[in-house]
Amino acid sequence: MNQSNKKYLLLAVLVFLMALTRNSHSLTSLNFPDATFAIFFISGYIFKNIRWFSFLLVLSTLIDTTSSLISPPMNLWQNISYFGVIFAYGAMWLGGFLSAKNKPSIYFLTGSMISTTITFVISTQTYNLLSGTFPDITIRESIQTGWEYLPQSFIYTMSYLLAYWGIHSLFKSQFVSQKATSL
Repeated sequence: MNQSNKKYLLLAVLVFLMALTRNSHSLTSLNFPDATFAIFFISGYIFKNIRWFSFLLVLSTLIDTTSSLISPPMNLWQNISYFGVIFAYGAMWLGGFLSAKNKPSIYFLTGSMISTTITFVISTQTYNLLSGTFPDITIRESIQTGWEYLPQSFIYTMSYLLAYWGIHSLFKSQFVSQKATSL
């Protein structure tokens, strides 16, 4: 399989994972943690072209729109706070893109941890402050409320990213060892 086909296969897997986990409580009977942040990081790391960021952003918006139509109380995309996800996804994609410039796994790990934290702050604060869900919330209260969810969000996103890195490393080492033995 050539490199281009591998990238399209990975893109198909990422699209499937996004469809399976993004708002999974309303689109499927399965309830996996949302993998969208990890997907944007991986796409920045692998694809590096802004058109793939745009494609995934449109896809996530379509999924959210469909979820809101199926489950109207969610109304994820019908207020100004939804624009925060553009910046949050952009932070993850940029983190992946910058991490790809340095190949050692420490850059992947460090970049993913920093990007996940920044993304969490962006998404949580824009939701808390702009969604109207908490009409009289102060910035201080918003930060305190948001930090309660950081461990869970961080663990889920990092779990997906570490699973990707492990699978990627396994296939890479398998390919290298097969290639070395065939010579």
